[in-house]
Amino acid sequence: MLAFTVACGGEEINVETEEASGEDDESLDAEEVEGDNPDAQTLRISVGINEQHPLYDSAIHFGELLTERTDDFNVEVYHSAQIAADLVATEMVQNGDLDITITSTSPVMNIIPEYGVFDLPFVIPDEEVADEVLDGEFGDQMLDILEDQDLVGLAWWENGFRNLTNDVRPIESIDDLEGLTLRTMETDIHLDAWSEMGANPTPMSFDELYTGLQQGTIEGQENPYPIINLEGYHEVQQYLSGTNHVYTPYIFLFSKQIWDELTPEQQDAIAESAYEAREYNREITRDVAEDSLEELQNNMEFSEITDEEFERFQEAVEPVIENHSATIGEDTVNDFLSAVEEASD
Repeated sequence: MLAFTVACGGEEINVETEEASGEDDESLDAEEVEGDNPDAQTLRISVGINEQHPLYDSAIHFGELLTERTDDFNVEVYHSAQIAADLVATEMVQNGDLDITITSTSPVMNIIPEYGVFDLPFVIPDEEVADEVLDGEFGDQMLDILEDQDLVGLAWWENGFRNLTNDVRPIESIDDLEGLTLRTMETDIHLDAWSEMGANPTPMSFDELYTGLQQGTIEGQENPYPIINLEGYHEVQQYLSGTNHVYTPYIFLFSKQIWDELTPEQQDAIAESAYEAREYNREITRDVAEDSLEELQNNMEFSEITDEEFERFQEAVEPVIENHSATIGEDTVNDFLSAVEEASD
């Protein structure tokens, strides 16, 4: 029997675990989606975030769609990175040791530099533009380049826009960022962007973030609304700003080595289920983001960013886009910016 292992999650979760072996399965916590075939192959899905995040529900929904299409598979969904963290999982998928990972694009750029294009700040203005770009020619182009790295990209799911919190002052303009000690991810693009905007970016692991905020080691952080709410940052942060500075997609990846062993009918069933689950994922992720923002506004002082200020942010980070274009690939950056501009018209 072919056993599939899937790891999916956000780039924020820094849990470093080894691939689960059959001997350890009893210690893992899984949601099971089973069909009627007692001889069905097992598809194991591991999400890097906890079971309260919409990605976990989306993975379960994928399993439900798949078992409706075919009785060839059963599905088990594991949360909280019980299988592996994102970058480790992606490397395992490359090697054929792990079959699927649903990951943020940020870890993928460690393997494919072109994927750094999704971390460029203040480029995508809203969800409608994001959908059009990802579902269009540019999104297809970015899926196609995965094959050279032994990866099959099946669908774009949503992590969402990143937003800013801090415990010093309201952030309503770029001037308010001056000198703010801000935790960010350990990527050069993010570090350079916040430096250009006047902040003092400080890389810190996600599992140390709450304590760092609580103890005042750092003054602020940035994440999507659902993570800000689920992690309880409102307990140690007073101010929330709707900066929407980076839109981060999730990508549904399948190991090419394993994919090539499947029948065309099995490939179609998995691909169609991943693609259909995309719409469900986007809908519930956006609903949770809206609910999270409403709840956060009850506990924090919220600041909108005007269109004029958004343009000032964009102007400030233009050198970052220019400086990182060579590493990402100038053609990829130009295609991305053109796709965004076309979708924004």
